[in-house]
Amino acid sequence: MADTSAIAATQAYSKAINNALGAKPDAASSDAAAVGGPSFADMLAEAGTEAVDAGIASEQISLEAVTGNAGLADIVTAVSNAEATLETVVAVRDRVIQAYQDIIKMPI
Repeated sequence: MADTSAIAATQAYSKAINNALGAKPDAASSDAAAVGGPSFADMLAEAGTEAVDAGIASEQISLEAVTGNAGLADIVTAVSNAEATLETVVAVRDRVIQAYQDIIKMPI
């Protein structure tokens, strides 16, 4: 069975871009610097960190509600934010996996 993890997908994407540009395999970070932006893997890592932070914030507000320090509106807002972030992460993951599978199916 093929490895369909997000990391493998980003590596395949990076390799495909490098091959298309005629770059060396280890030049991915210098390509991103030359273009003027972060690499795809860096953007995914940042999005993952933001998703985890949203979940932690939601849990903290829920704990504050147990002690009586947060209102119901704060809880609903935090949980909704965490839910929307998680749905976005899942959608991006699904797209990355689909892109990886499409790359694997390409003829050499």
